[in-house]
Amino acid sequence: MASPMHNLFPDEAAQTPVKARRQARSGILPAQGIKDMLRDKQILSHEPIDPTQVQPASLDLRLGATAYRIRASFLPSKTDEVMDKAKSLTYQEIDLRAGAVLETGCVYLVVLMEALSLPKGVAGFANPKSSTGRIDVFTRLISDFGTAFDSVAAGYKGPLYLEVSPRTFPILVRTGSRLSQIRFRCGKPSHSDSQLKDLHKEIKLVNGEADIDNGLALSVDLRGSGDANNNQRPIGYRGKHHAGLIDVDALGALNIADYWEPLYRPADQRLIFDPDEFYILASREAVTVPPTHAAEMVPFNPLVGEFRVHYAGFFDPGFGAAEASGKGARAVLEVRSREVPFIVEHGQIVGRLIYERLTDTPQTLYGQELNSNYQAQGLKLSKHFKQA
Repeated sequence: MASPMHNLFPDEAAQTPVKARRQARSGILPAQGIKDMLRDKQILSHEPIDPTQVQPASLDLRLGATAYRIRASFLPSKTDEVMDKAKSLTYQEIDLRAGAVLETGCVYLVVLMEALSLPKGVAGFANPKSSTGRIDVFTRLISDFGTAFDSVAAGYKGPLYLEVSPRTFPILVRTGSRLSQIRFRCGKPSHSDSQLKDLHKEIKLVNGEADIDNGLALSVDLRGSGDANNNQRPIGYRGKHHAGLIDVDALGALNIADYWEPLYRPADQRLIFDPDEFYILASREAVTVPPTHAAEMVPFNPLVGEFRVHYAGFFDPGFGAAEASGKGARAVLEVRSREVPFIVEHGQIVGRLIYERLTDTPQTLYGQELNSNYQAQGLKLSKHFKQA
């Protein structure tokens, strides 16, 4: 099981610096920085990168030709390559070129089409795409000699792999399907709480008062709202067990009722998260990410409850920004209780956003000429479903 990607790497690629004006700053690289990395062969692929993979501050990653069904999730360790360790764990090798079904409750390892040859000052970090998290597909990026998921060390030179585990719905994927995305970070661009408070005064990061303590607090909305005829709209959805297949590349094709049970405002404004269930909810706050920043939600914080509140944690620059909607956008919450049933109440804090500055403002923001699916959103299911 030798890696199929090693012949991609020219010896000099890792030595090519990021443009000096960016390398001197701490920050997340914007789209133009990612394009520089592509030009300088710091991001490589046997197949040309599709321009639509480059987002305002991230790069979509594509599944390669082969998936391996494995016994269990693993990390390779500082001395191991991923494929060497996968040898003893593989049940089945699956050809993805014509499409294949990945079943719930199984763990798969997929070699990605993209590989990296990073300069010393640039590291990578990954998350599932928004549409991946909203259908309860758990993904984690792995690199050779890695000791942490979703993290690629500065200066790394090698292939990338994705662990994929559908939790509620089986999925149909193929070579080129995009389930995850990666950002590139120079230095330590996170804001202190005092800096974040100053940014809120300047930009208005949420409607109403901002609760800032190790990030910007978000709370859950269990009240919802009515339509023009005062009919109550759902405050969330619960995934149905034993529902049908989801083709991850087919947009707007599925009926909501076949996959989701709508949840309406509870009389006591409380909801019990059951460990066996997957929920889609929305934040009470409308969020704004200014063009100069990106944000990421901390997915699990034991200080606020025994549940995981977000799989797909990236918020692009321009998300909910005044240039696009003027009102901000709700954060959609992908929720699973961890060990025991857990009660949440309307307005309870369920997560925190960490804001990070960019090295430069992106040339195009989220929601501007990008066919962004979740700009100005309220409660919204993934793009695979017909919208009411």
